[in-house]
Amino acid sequence: MTNQKHPDSSSSSPRPPGSENTAEPAADPGSTEDHGHGFSEPTAAERADAEIKSVIDRILSTEAGPAASPAPSRRGLDGRARELSDLEAEHSEHDGEQQDLADRRALRRVAGLSTELEDVTEVEYRQLRLERVVLAGVWSEGTAEDAENSLRELAALAETAGSEVLDGVIQRRLKPDPGTFLGSGKAAELRDIVAATGADTVVVDSELAPSQRRGLEDIVKVKVIDRTALILDIFAQHAKSREGKAQVELAQLEYLLPRLRGWGESMSRQAGGRVGAAGGGIGSRGPGETKIELDRRRIRSRMSKLRREIAAMKPAREAKRANRKRNTVPAVAIAGYTNAGKSSLLNRLTNAGVLVENALFATLDPTVRKAQTPDGVGFTLADTVGFVRSLPTQLVEAFRSTLEEVADSDLILHVVDGSHPDPESQIRAVREVLREVDAHLVPEVIVLNKADAADPFVIERVRQREPSTVVVSARTGAGIDELIEVISQRIPRPNVLLELLVPYSHGEVVNRLHANDAEILSTEHEETGTRLRVKVRESLAPELEPYRVDRADDDAAAQ
Repeated sequence: MTNQKHPDSSSSSPRPPGSENTAEPAADPGSTEDHGHGFSEPTAAERADAEIKSVIDRILSTEAGPAASPAPSRRGLDGRARELSDLEAEHSEHDGEQQDLADRRALRRVAGLSTELEDVTEVEYRQLRLERVVLAGVWSEGTAEDAENSLRELAALAETAGSEVLDGVIQRRLKPDPGTFLGSGKAAELRDIVAATGADTVVVDSELAPSQRRGLEDIVKVKVIDRTALILDIFAQHAKSREGKAQVELAQLEYLLPRLRGWGESMSRQAGGRVGAAGGGIGSRGPGETKIELDRRRIRSRMSKLRREIAAMKPAREAKRANRKRNTVPAVAIAGYTNAGKSSLLNRLTNAGVLVENALFATLDPTVRKAQTPDGVGFTLADTVGFVRSLPTQLVEAFRSTLEEVADSDLILHVVDGSHPDPESQIRAVREVLREVDAHLVPEVIVLNKADAADPFVIERVRQREPSTVVVSARTGAGIDELIEVISQRIPRPNVLLELLVPYSHGEVVNRLHANDAEILSTEHEETGTRLRVKVRESLAPELEPYRVDRADDDAAAQ
């Protein structure tokens, strides 16, 4: 049957559940048809259609204005993904020269580069053709704003991967269709949108079962990928270290293994079950091994090798962590949603010069730097991989050794994008991942970043819900002093109080007390040496026993 639509509906306006199999035309919301009550009233299905259509129009509009959105204007409704910053200045003076960023952008996919090569110079610098994608999602729970935020985040992921977003479709359903995810009617409508826009890829805002992916590809006739595959592709582009590349490859293979497919001869067996003189001889008879079975065996072998390599890299990280624990150096971990400004905050606090880019998952490899409080107490500051809503479980398992930095820390700086319209959803998504890696019991401070671009009402709303909140701007430096003071108060500090008398001939001891693991409360210079009242960590206290004033008094009383 042909699906009929009312005249003023756009090609991207979804239908309510079950509408894809009906031949009755949808009623026009503006018509004067009597619904049996003596007056015109839009049905629930019509209101759902109009609401979803307004969501799609706002997401894909190029100019936010009264005609595009009758609702009050809000930040991020001008077509740009809300997870991407609107600020013109991407870097500050604390971010360094950012030479790695220029190297990364030299390899980005660019528009207008065809895959049908006529001149080999077209592939210079390994530039790839920019994919043209159409987004598709199912709105099964939550509000229309939740569905809008989720689709905007998918658009940001697609842009980060190097794609061009052309259109989007949201289907209002109670649950996804088991065959095509969207349903046959909406899938046919998606096929028409793909043909009209010239798209070559459909990105679905969920993880698809292998059968759903095949069913949808058979209808739309272009490549279909899901949210998990898109995130894995971004990780593969941005992985830089040897450990990071191995972790991403392992996650990709775990995702690919149940989704292998074969066509025609690729499904044939390597050896047949022929007998007699026409057979292949001894050792070649039997059912044989199909090509897809051979591929699966090779993937499992590669996964086993990657797991061994990652396990071999783990002791080096654990040794560094054990050394910090042995020296009782407090550890502070920076965690948070992707593109919330974690690397920018690390650069602001330590001048680390870590790569900063207005993109999702720009930095994957953890970075650890030294820092100290205003009164001289030292600690380490570790930047970790960003989180995202519905982070693929393959990545959580593959990056578990990296995420252990967060679980073993003494304090978590949970960085939140204050300019996002729904920061509470980001906080929930991050805490779900922290719970998976057993880091939910570590003390946490909410760092509401991008205060220079945030809505004051959003900031106040978060501060009311989260008792320990610091509002900062890593770009301008606002609130950084307050954050450093909070870190100074929350990290473990030297707690053993000693009164020492250090002879002038042992000046190295006084120099040792000026290190990061001691806190000098008072200093007096006497005739026999330097008298100090200090707080030190338990590991350092035994080394200072010979210089304790109270111990010398005890020895004299004993004699």
